[in-house]
Amino acid sequence: MEHDSFLLQAVIYLAAAVISVPLAKRLGLGSVLGYLSAGVLIGPHLLGWVGDAREELHIAEFGVAMMLFLIGLELQPRKLWQMRHGIFGTGSAQLLVTAAVITLLALLLFGRSWRGAIAIGLILALSSTAIVLQSLSEKNLLKTQGGRGAFAVLLLQDIAVIPILALLPLLAGGELPVAGDEGLTGWRYALAVVAVIAAFIAAGRYLLGPLLRVVAGARTRELFTASALLIVLASAAAMSWLELSPALGTFLAGVMLAESEFRHELEADIEPFKGLLLGLFFLAVGASLDLELVAAQPLLLLGLVLLLVAVKFAVLFALARAIGMARGENWLFALALAQAGEFGFVLITFAAQNQVLDSATSSLLVAIIALSMALTPILLLIYEQWVMPRYLRSGEPPRPEEEPPRDQGSPVIIVGYGRFGQIAGRLLNACDFDTTLLERNAEQLDMVRRYGIRAYYGDASREDLLRAAGARNARLVILTLSDQAASLEIVTQLQKHFPHLTILARARNRMHHYALMEAGVPYIFRETVDSALSIGEKALELLGLSPLAARRAARKFKQHDQRMLESLFPYWRDESRHIAETRIYREQLLQALREDRRDKDLHLDHHWEESRPGL
Repeated sequence: MEHDSFLLQAVIYLAAAVISVPLAKRLGLGSVLGYLSAGVLIGPHLLGWVGDAREELHIAEFGVAMMLFLIGLELQPRKLWQMRHGIFGTGSAQLLVTAAVITLLALLLFGRSWRGAIAIGLILALSSTAIVLQSLSEKNLLKTQGGRGAFAVLLLQDIAVIPILALLPLLAGGELPVAGDEGLTGWRYALAVVAVIAAFIAAGRYLLGPLLRVVAGARTRELFTASALLIVLASAAAMSWLELSPALGTFLAGVMLAESEFRHELEADIEPFKGLLLGLFFLAVGASLDLELVAAQPLLLLGLVLLLVAVKFAVLFALARAIGMARGENWLFALALAQAGEFGFVLITFAAQNQVLDSATSSLLVAIIALSMALTPILLLIYEQWVMPRYLRSGEPPRPEEEPPRDQGSPVIIVGYGRFGQIAGRLLNACDFDTTLLERNAEQLDMVRRYGIRAYYGDASREDLLRAAGARNARLVILTLSDQAASLEIVTQLQKHFPHLTILARARNRMHHYALMEAGVPYIFRETVDSALSIGEKALELLGLSPLAARRAARKFKQHDQRMLESLFPYWRDESRHIAETRIYREQLLQALREDRRDKDLHLDHHWEESRPGL
């Protein structure tokens, strides 16, 4: 009977998702609001088709963990380091200021004890990682300034759950909680946290790459999927053992694999599980909403939810203005994070167990959190419909119209039309070859269009955009991006979907060159080599060599340097070996150039040059 009940509940949840989400998206409300509405409808307080959703909510939290893993895959460690000010500066300020304001309101307006007020302030200061990131991704707002700021704050909040869990028992007059079954406390606990994080870094660098290569060598798709799930679940389990956020563990695992050659395969394997579990999470949040409590105190609940949203919006908006966030972006930042978060459910249960909050307050807080989360898609809809158009009309530089590229039969697609791409494109156009230009930098595209050059806005890593640009019928793709990660992602998509295309790629430096070689790009051009050799050649002329001698020396240097680059390719990931071999090749180059200088023709050229009047 239990088995039959499980199957029936699974059918109800899946049917609710399949029916509600397309309907909500058709109405322009977004998938999150569709899931939440369906959860309320099938929940125990309305139709009663499903019972208590707390167990489903606990399972579905792995959807949030998987989402953080996928986000981590997009963030290389150096990019995460670049975000440190947003995470620990802006994120910490938001958490502390919001918690302080809510604590004061709970003390002054509602007469709570100082212990309960602090707990309420900390719980409601958190925002919903699941709803915010899903909604921003769905609306293509995650990579905006406001979206990136929201992500940094959410990441800090996930980290902050750890000390909040430690603080709640102290508010009840207890002791710090232990971690796992080992009873780790104090410095042992801190040491265990550092050890686990160090193990994550070591595993990402030295273990997971070789392991995934072995799995990939088996050529069994389901085995690779199982490996991807193992990585996610093991990282979540390690953090759970320390009573840390499982999502934080999966995020760290994703960051460690961000530079792996298996990044896209891992992303493709995890994405379906993430989508299903996130959908279940939103359904469970909707089903857990106590409609009887809402019906008993509708005005009080509505007032408290609106007060919470207003307080958090005011703090976030002021913070965005203080850090210099652009107009319009500060609205997105504040509206996106103005709700309470799913970690609040965990913290409320923990606070109730430690007698920090009574059962009536806990039930009220659960309802406030669920209602504020349901309000988020509506707030983002307000931003899209009213706030964003207003700032675009009032002088803010608009994002260029994203006119889809058209297949014009051009034999060449140029990706990136900056200073490098412009020179290549002008040469081809001068020789009567048409080109299709793709550029994702809004300011650059606007400048190019002012000169009457037709270019299209778009991300060339998207297969549908490449197809629309005529990749099926083109012969060449000239890839001029200096961003190594972005260019490699585009190379992967081109090789996967349009293998007939010949790729010519710009390399910013030797490491970029090696990465492109590893990816199988046949024609690679380092951006500074020719100009640097030209200036060196001219310097040799001014120092007394004939033009022929200088040109020959530059040519010989380039040939030797290219041979050295190709010969050192097997060692490019082994820094010590690469440095040792480079020194050997440099000595060989110096010896070769010295011998060339002794060549009879060069010697005569040099003497002929010396016989000329001084410079």
